[in-house]
Parts: sequence; C-alpha cells; structure tokens
Amino acid sequence: MKKLDWYIVKKFIGTFFYAIMILAVIACVIDYSEKVDDFVSHKAPAIQILLYFKNFIPHITALLFPLFIFIATIFFTSKLAYKSEIIAMLATGVSFQRFLRPYLIGGGFLCLLSLVSNHFIVPNANKQRLRFEDTYVHNKIYSSDRNIHLRLSPDLYVYMLYYDYVANTGYFFTAETIEGTDLKKKISADHVNYDSIKHEWKLFTVKIRHNNGLQESLRQIPDTIMKFPFKPSDLEDDEEVKAALTTPELNNYIAREKLRGRESLNFYYVEKYRRSSEPFAGLILTLIGVCIASKKVRGGSGLHLAIGIIISALYIMAMQFSTTFSTKAGLNPLLAVWIPNIIFGGIAYYMYRKQIK
Repeated sequence: MKKLDWYIVKKFIGTFFYAIMILAVIACVIDYSEKVDDFVSHKAPAIQILLYFKNFIPHITALLFPLFIFIATIFFTSKLAYKSEIIAMLATGVSFQRFLRPYLIGGGFLCLLSLVSNHFIVPNANKQRLRFEDTYVHNKIYSSDRNIHLRLSPDLYVYMLYYDYVANTGYFFTAETIEGTDLKKKISADHVNYDSIKHEWKLFTVKIRHNNGLQESLRQIPDTIMKFPFKPSDLEDDEEVKAALTTPELNNYIAREKLRGRESLNFYYVEKYRRSSEPFAGLILTLIGVCIASKKVRGGSGLHLAIGIIISALYIMAMQFSTTFSTKAGLNPLLAVWIPNIIFGGIAYYMYRKQIK
C-alpha cells in the first residue's frame, strides 16, 4: 500500500459512508412520515421508536448497498478526473491496472463487510424491526388462513380448518400417521388449544383410530394432551420472516418447510443466495464505475452521475426480472440472483479491456 493507494481508499470509502449516511437520514424521515399516524394511534414510546430506526438503518443500507457503492465510485472518481488528478497519475507511468488496485481493495473491504452484514447483522436487526412493526404498526392477526395442511415428519401429517389467535383455539383438527400408502393412525378433535408454557396441545372431543391391516380400533375420549412439533405461529405463511433469519436459521427454516411438503421454496432460496450475490455486485459495479468516471468529459460529474443512475436502474430491473422469474416461473434461484452479476460482470470486463488499451 503506497500513498496513492491510501489516498484513493480513504476517499473512496469515506465517500461511500457519506452517501450511505445521507441515504439513511432521508429514508428514516420518509419512513417516519409514513408511519407517524401508526406510532401515535398505538402509543409507541419514544425510546422504542428510536430503537426501531436504529434497526431500520441496517435494513435500508443493505438493500441499496450495490447501488451506493457504485454511485460513490462514480462521484469520487469523477472529481479526480475533473481536477486532472487521474491524468497526472497516469502521466507518471502508473498503469490503469495499478490505478485500479486501491478501488478493488476498498471495494473488497466493503464487499466483505456487506457479506457478513447480510448473513448475520442485518437479519438480527430485522428481528427487532419486525417485532416493533407487529406491535406498533401492523394490525393484529386474529385468525389463520383456512384449510391448513402441515407435514411434521415423513409419516405425520396434520390438518386444521383454521386457528383463532384471540381464543387460542383451532377447529376440526386431525393428525394422520401414514406409512407408505397405509393409514396407520388417525387422531381427530373438534377443537384444540395450545399451551405456550409447556409447548403442548390439548385436544377436545377426541377420536383415535388405529389401523393394523384387517384389525381396526376406534376410541373416543373427552380430551387429551399431546405434543406435536409445531406451534400456532407456524400456521402463518409470513414471507417477511425470511428477512429476520440469519443464514443458518434460514437453512433450518427451508429444511423444515421442505419436510412439510411446501410446494415452492424459491422465495426463500432467492433470499439466501441474494445475501452472497449482492456484495459481489458491489465489486463489479465498482469496476464499471471506475471505467466510466476515470475519463474527463465536458459534462463533468453530472454526466457521470447520470450514466451511473441509468446503469443502477438497469441493474435493479435485471435483478427484479430474474428473481420474479424464479419465484413465479420456477427459474433456478441460484441462477436467478447471479444473472445480473454475470451480465454486468461481462460489461465490466469489456469496459476494463477497452480502458487499458
């Protein structure tokens, strides 16, 4: 690391964090203006609101990380080009590859920071953010969807007509043990209650049917207590839960939902793979930004920023298009989140080869 490297790295990372800080302030103001009525109506304490925005900032900055590293690259490099500093550097015999090195070092540092944040820090912040929104912003959910089917193990399936969260009661419950194509055991109950302390289910007006080949038995009891590996919150299909799970927790969630026979998990796979692809997108966009802004043009920083905004919009469109194809049309989620990086990586390589000539 020479003086030139330290100079560019400090300016580059400083510009990035300055841009992110401005974004965070603007995003917090907009979010507050949208939710202030909910804060007042739900009587949210001021300290809780401050903690909410503390957790909101990692969420919004992670969401737009690749775009702001790109804009910061263009803004800072364009200023260097406008002041003829890049011309002076290249005139001393510094090659474009050598000039690019501190950008890759700074971009690699930000890429690593984003990688760790996406997998662990941001999900933990989202847990508290979503908990606050459930308490002080969103309306409470009074009942689950109807006709709920869950697969709890390879042989155990449960069904419930719906669950009333206010009464803590589920109606028309059945649990079936199926081995191959044979129904071995079926438990039916008119209604069930969940004990959140003991993690047990209490069944009322119960019928227990055993089937062993030609021998069948049916037993009726007023009530009984059983343990099943699910709780009332598992009955809700909340897609926002993915944002509040660290990657190990998300892997466990996907495995559990796969066991339960969920039809499509691409929505969650996209979230899992996106956490790794976005940081590398920042590195690719850094290279594109340097190639664009290192030339001194008549339009100056304004023209460079305009080009940067257009490329940012194209990146967002490509990401939205590919992920929608994955969640709605079954495109492989790993391929879906990396398609924009592959496309823009090709563009970056082309611009780099053209620049060094």
